[in-house]
Amino acid sequence: MRPLRVLLYVQHLLGIGHLVRASRIASALKGAGFDIAMVIGGVPVSGFPDDDIEVIALPPLKTAPGFSALLDAHDQVVSQEAKERRRGLLLSALRSFRPQIVITEAFPFGRRQMQFELVPMIELAYQLRPRPLIVSSIRDILQEQIKPARSEETLRIVQDYFDLVLVHGDPVFSRIEETFPLAAHFAEKIAYTGLVARTGPAEMGEHFDIVVSAGGGAAGGRLIKDTISAAGLLPKSLRWCVITGPNLPPEKFQLPGPPSNLEIFAFRTDFPALLKSAELSISQAGYNTVCDILRANCRSLLVPFAEDGETEQTTRASRLQTLGLAQVLPEHNLSPKTLIETIGRALQAKPPVGNRLDLEGAQHTAEILKKRLEQLPRSMLTSLDK
Repeated sequence: MRPLRVLLYVQHLLGIGHLVRASRIASALKGAGFDIAMVIGGVPVSGFPDDDIEVIALPPLKTAPGFSALLDAHDQVVSQEAKERRRGLLLSALRSFRPQIVITEAFPFGRRQMQFELVPMIELAYQLRPRPLIVSSIRDILQEQIKPARSEETLRIVQDYFDLVLVHGDPVFSRIEETFPLAAHFAEKIAYTGLVARTGPAEMGEHFDIVVSAGGGAAGGRLIKDTISAAGLLPKSLRWCVITGPNLPPEKFQLPGPPSNLEIFAFRTDFPALLKSAELSISQAGYNTVCDILRANCRSLLVPFAEDGETEQTTRASRLQTLGLAQVLPEHNLSPKTLIETIGRALQAKPPVGNRLDLEGAQHTAEILKKRLEQLPRSMLTSLDK
């Protein structure tokens, strides 16, 4: 019998957080014996997913600032013809792969821009016989909706098509109904996986006192700029590592005669090890970065991204501060001066002694899906295997 097949759709538009989390889940599913194929609709990012994961690459799309429009690889507004071509490729992939499980990362709670292809995909999946499980994969804290009609549309899609909503978080830390109140209407479909953190030990490596990171980098320019300015005014005995992210090239921040105690990188594959040996991490409050910080158990200063009405990172940072796991500097208060003051307090604080949050979300995702499939009639799995 062939391994059970999973088709996992992910579309990263601005940063790379969605792709990173989906890649961690894909690797866990692969390790658990699933035959996994990732449909990736964004610009390729080196290292994600792992080399042993099958990738179905759609013509890449990204977003204009403020998520105002979808752009193609040439920064042109994507045409209707291009959308139809992508939709055709996606539906063809679904038909040919014939998965037992279809997972949409973020949708229908996010990625509304991709409805032109995602709604037809889940409609087709729902019509297939035998029908695959249709699963939504979402982070623990959602962007709070200002327009009630959007939440009601999400609810309708979940009720009509989805069998399972995987919430990648620890319910002790955050519950979905806190940022999506209508979740009570599909409570029986919700399964909490724990936070999807990196797996495996992070070996101690090169030591930097302060590690500054901007995730994917697309929205971290101000944080990087102000942190570099602050570094020049703090004791030279501190050694700094500044990681701009792949979407924010380090050349933009190269200073004439940069201080010898500060090094700038676009990306570091040893990021977990850097955090483990650091005295302090300075970052935004994106999901994956926070997971890495929690895994490393290091002091943390969070500057949550809050432009264009974004609420997710502010909510996450505030809860971590309440638990004593981070210091928080609101983005609207960010400046070299406030950074220097907050860094001083953060360095004087006691390091975290550990946290009780579940960080094994990738592995639990595989376990939950296997259990769900075991509950299906054997005849369904046999026919899907043909």
